[in-house]
Amino acid sequence: MRILLVEDEIGIAEPLCKLLEKNNLPTDVVYDGLSGFIQAKKNIYDVIILDIMLPEMNGLEVLKKIRDLGLHTPVLLLTAKDSVDDKVRGLELGADDYLTKPFSAKELIARVRALSRRRPEIVESNKISFGDITLNPNNATLSVGNDVQGLTAKEVHILDILIRNANNVVSKEHLLDTVWGFESDAIDNTVEIYIHYLRKKLQNSKSVRIKTKRGLGYSLVEE
Repeated sequence: MRILLVEDEIGIAEPLCKLLEKNNLPTDVVYDGLSGFIQAKKNIYDVIILDIMLPEMNGLEVLKKIRDLGLHTPVLLLTAKDSVDDKVRGLELGADDYLTKPFSAKELIARVRALSRRRPEIVESNKISFGDITLNPNNATLSVGNDVQGLTAKEVHILDILIRNANNVVSKEHLLDTVWGFESDAIDNTVEIYIHYLRKKLQNSKSVRIKTKRGLGYSLVEE
């Protein structure tokens, strides 16, 4: 299990992170909405704890963008005491639960654990298709016709982005930023290497190809 905490107040974020880690809930922390969105798009988290009041992009905007991408990771909103409208809006946008500040440590842990149990029931809906290929992030497989192949986590993430942006160009910079995020080992040709791996796994497709748009990026097309 892995948790993403998006909270801009370091005095709150650091104790919360320690609390979660102490309860065997490994946690990544970011301090603004844009960074939270970038991390959330990796779709590797079991629960996202998302404060509403954030710099760069507020929590409700982050939530909307996450759901618009088709990601169903359970989201726990942290709200101010008198923010009834924010709570209602958050639930309408797809939040799974909310906690009003201040809250007890026991209640936070209980709600996070409860939300994490929901994820296996809904991840299957993340399965997406294009042409004669189907990507299933739930078990990291790619189906090409009747052929099913295993994928690495990063291959899943890259292909998911390409399918959701089919026929449009996705830049190398966007893939690096979204898939590798803050990892220091990702270099300029890392994306090219993974695109090469995916092209080999798409060889048996009758029509789907990854095209290189020189100087622009990559596009998944059906020929």
